[in-house]
Amino acid sequence: MTVNRLGLVVHGGRAEALEAADVVRAWCAEHAVRCAEIDVWGDGGRHSAREEVDAAGDPDLVVTLGGDGTFLRGARLAAENDALLLGVDLGRVGFLTEVSADAVRSALEAVREERIRVDSRMLLTLRASRRLEVPEDMEALMRYGRGPLLPPPQVRTDCEVDDEWGIPLRVTALNDVVLEKLSRDRQVSIGVYVSGRLLASYSADALLVATPTGSTAYSFAAGGPVVSPRAEALVFTPVAPHMAFNRSVVTAPDEPVGLRVLERSGRAAVSIDGQLRGVLGPGDWIGVYAARRRLRAVRLGPMDFYGRLRDRMRLTDAPAAVADGTAAPLWSVSTPPPGDLAHLSFLTAPDGS
Repeated sequence: MTVNRLGLVVHGGRAEALEAADVVRAWCAEHAVRCAEIDVWGDGGRHSAREEVDAAGDPDLVVTLGGDGTFLRGARLAAENDALLLGVDLGRVGFLTEVSADAVRSALEAVREERIRVDSRMLLTLRASRRLEVPEDMEALMRYGRGPLLPPPQVRTDCEVDDEWGIPLRVTALNDVVLEKLSRDRQVSIGVYVSGRLLASYSADALLVATPTGSTAYSFAAGGPVVSPRAEALVFTPVAPHMAFNRSVVTAPDEPVGLRVLERSGRAAVSIDGQLRGVLGPGDWIGVYAARRRLRAVRLGPMDFYGRLRDRMRLTDAPAAVADGTAAPLWSVSTPPPGDLAHLSFLTAPDGS
């Protein structure tokens, strides 16, 4: 593809990210590509994704230099502009980033020469009973040590406002939407709806709706299932619920999940991909949906998700298993599938053949 405008999202606290950014800028200069840094809090504030990509000149490729947190920042911007997203891995337990810092130049060449695959990932969006707002006292509290907050989501002007379906908000979540308690000594009480019908009422620390991509993030830490990023599903997971039913529920992408703050609940914070974006009170609700828009992430080859899961979680290091002798081979098959399995699409060899 022709790359005309590149947006750069850099983890400014890491020296290796700053060095990699210099490599990206040099490549852009060599190929007459406009390069602009975005999401840098340069004026002491933070802006909506639309404002940030407009200021960066509507990039057609966004490159993130950092870990999964930096990748999520870039995803918010790339999805807004339907740009490609390339994640350079400088993190510790990353599932999202694609290439190492020393391969960033070759990765950019692969994009320019169209030697890539495009990984289409589900995104979440939401509607709400009212606009999301963050109280001023909470804004001041959250700023300490973290920098400024993202602004509350804007209302979408291209969608109809409906009394039952609520106000459409300009939200893009690659990992999850979370409704969580604000006070340590008081849980939130939430009614959970699936496809418009009440499923259960929970008293819990938090309740979250994740994409398959987000199944290895907060949802996983809360005991939720690991879901292939190629799956199409929403994963609802309660966090520390005070009830016997503490399991996740996996719904189809066209089965939205609604979360209503109940009458006797304390206030609840709405976090989108880990960023506080609003506070709700009793009677307020949000509906979480699979977005029509998708994230387009750059892949230089087949993504070995399960190999990454194995390595990140050290799944082959269990002492009891190692003590049993020879370790299990990493690949159980090395030839193409037989005819009756030819309709299945999965990795059959280390080289992706």
